[in-house]
Amino acid sequence: MSRKEPLLGALKACILNIQSDKDPITDGHPQLTSLCDILEIILRKGIRQPVLGLWRRDYWHWMEQLPQQDTCPRLTQLSMALEKTLACKKTLTAQGRGRYYIRQAMNRKIMAVTIHHLLHTPRLLEWYDRESSVLANECFAEPFLSLLLVLSQMNFTLDLENSSFLDESWLLPVCEMYNTVPCRELGMVLWYTGGRIFVTEVVAGSQAEADECVQAGDIIDEINGVALRNAKGREAQTVLQKLRGKPLSFRMIHWKWHDGSVYRPMLPHLQLMQKDIPDFQLQYDTKSNKEISEDKLQDDRLLYSLQYLGQVNIGMVNAVSSELSVLPTNKQ
Repeated sequence: MSRKEPLLGALKACILNIQSDKDPITDGHPQLTSLCDILEIILRKGIRQPVLGLWRRDYWHWMEQLPQQDTCPRLTQLSMALEKTLACKKTLTAQGRGRYYIRQAMNRKIMAVTIHHLLHTPRLLEWYDRESSVLANECFAEPFLSLLLVLSQMNFTLDLENSSFLDESWLLPVCEMYNTVPCRELGMVLWYTGGRIFVTEVVAGSQAEADECVQAGDIIDEINGVALRNAKGREAQTVLQKLRGKPLSFRMIHWKWHDGSVYRPMLPHLQLMQKDIPDFQLQYDTKSNKEISEDKLQDDRLLYSLQYLGQVNIGMVNAVSSELSVLPTNKQ
């Protein structure tokens, strides 16, 4: 009687749950993190480590060697995905690069192709122990490949730019683009820690405060497409100096996660920063509270403060000249 592999059962259940949703699968799908976790456990299970132990093998190490070890001419898509992974400046470890590749492979529908090439490359497949692994065990490898073929029929639209925390976690932060006009000073006080650029303060009355897109505790991930992962002192200032007088586009990683709590992988960095800056505090969004206090509710209607600023002719209505006489002062 052949033994069963629980991981394959878990992977099948996860794929079926995702498959029931017909819309493209995005980063917000509740089953995505579980799917990635199971895939990674399977890819790691049974990897033999070098005897001397000078370095630790991970699945990314055989992935990047596939084009050199497999002589198959149909490796174009796989090679392009590997090149893009190596070019990504936001992942610094084998774990991060492997995760970036998995996400990219799901977008490109080539996860099954990747495993197929591994199974036909003996020199790399021998990294896996036949007894304890899924990939080197014929009874498990074929069902695993079949599940990946099902996965390849599904539409994934994952944001590959949101990858700066893949070294630490499959759990992704909330990322947003922040575009602003040229100005002399943005009004963000920056702090470099752990290879990342944190905003420690948004200066009152500054452009950044007016735009209401940045809060103390957020991370600057990119400026005009320039990745700032593993940034050193004043690197952001150097980039901004080169872009002086031009419109700016920031990719911001927010400290606040989807449920309003602190994004967990960011906690160690925030705690370290608080030791260096004792007065540092996370900034909470006050925009909605401010707007509510300015508005007044009467008879289920919102009332706005208005101030007479003059008249302007806006045309004829039923042969009567009409004029607009008021403009809002507190609303834009």
